[in-house]
Amino acid sequence: MNLSLDAGFTPGMLPAAPLVVSLLQGLVIGAGLIVAIGAQNAFVLRQGLRREYALRVAAICALCDLALIALGVAGFAPLLAANPLLMQLARWGGVAWLCWQAWLALGRARRPQVLSPAAGAGDSARRVVLATLGVTLLNPHVYLDTLVMLGLIGSQQASPPAFVAGAALASLIWFFGLVGLAQWLAPRLRDPRWWRGIDLGVALVMLWVALHLALG
Repeated sequence: MNLSLDAGFTPGMLPAAPLVVSLLQGLVIGAGLIVAIGAQNAFVLRQGLRREYALRVAAICALCDLALIALGVAGFAPLLAANPLLMQLARWGGVAWLCWQAWLALGRARRPQVLSPAAGAGDSARRVVLATLGVTLLNPHVYLDTLVMLGLIGSQQASPPAFVAGAALASLIWFFGLVGLAQWLAPRLRDPRWWRGIDLGVALVMLWVALHLALG
């Protein structure tokens, strides 16, 4: 699969084009999978509002994403590629999963919810780190999104490392943005209209990726 954005270029016109395209695709697809209402985002926003180990929490979330995406691209996806049957199952399973995620995003856009940080008393650094790892790594969706979907798509890019960098950058921007702009974002993320726009964008990204994955 080649989710190409540079169809109008010819080889040699822009030598860095494949790298840039892979980077941008990683950024867009990674953001589409990361930005959704969930326990992890609510927890990160809460820590940002409380200014309680917020940068540490954002760093842990971003590093976990980076590790899982890199493992998916460099390890899991090549194992699938070595078995044509598993590759086809993963491919069409990925198409089904992406369509399902798009459908869920459209459902959220029709009935938008809000992201509200959970309340709680002050915790020690150790408890905050363990809680961050829990909301990040005990969510089965994170493995489908990173190891399987991003791994499968990233391994087929012209520049897989650039794709990993783009997806990791999306994670970095999102989590550090949540904690850094928590005071500004909190009232807006409680506004259903913001989430309607976000979920419509997520649905479009998921359908776009599913189409290109299906076309091979």
